Amino acid sequence: MSVIGACSQFVYGEVYQRDEQWAQCLVSGKGYLFCHRSGGYENIWVGNRKREKKMKRRNFRVEAMWPDLSRPSEVEMEEITDSDHLDRILLLAHENSQPILIDWMATWCRKCIYLKPKLEKLAAEYLNKAKFYYVDVNKVPQTLVKRGNISKMPTIQLWKDGEMKAEVIGGHKAWLVTEEVREMIQKFL
Repeated sequence: MSVIGACSQFVYGEVYQRDEQWAQCLVSGKGYLFCHRSGGYENIWVGNRKREKKMKRRNFRVEAMWPDLSRPSEVEMEEITDSDHLDRILLLAHENSQPILIDWMATWCRKCIYLKPKLEKLAAEYLNKAKFYYVDVNKVPQTLVKRGNISKMPTIQLWKDGEMKAEVIGGHKAWLVTEEVREMIQKFL
């Protein structure tokens, strides 16, 4: 059996073969992909309007990168409003033996604003392993800010067993900060 697809944005097709094996094909907007299986080989034609190319490979398989829709792509961080709220969160985390991350930020801090969505995506990666929170230092009592020993923003702290174990002060690029936070989480999981 053969499959041919015309130009489309992204199409993922599966074709059931006579010998009960699956051939998977991907069609992108830049051309077309033609799959044909005969005698254990697949003939693949990848083409566009300017040129066509034929490739022969044994057990050739093309897969699309589909997102896992069973898991969220980002998790909104919960806000900590005062010291009592932080105490309740730390107690619950200690009972569950789960680390928590606290992003100490301010609404006037540009780097804090850019970093927050990246941390929410990171929170989706560690959905059941760690909880993510944020504190807006301008909205909370200064006793809470002093308790966190915050001097620069953004500061991301990892708390486990009721005490602060590690921190990353994020004054550089957001992708570097997320990598440092990821390493910090891996160390304490």
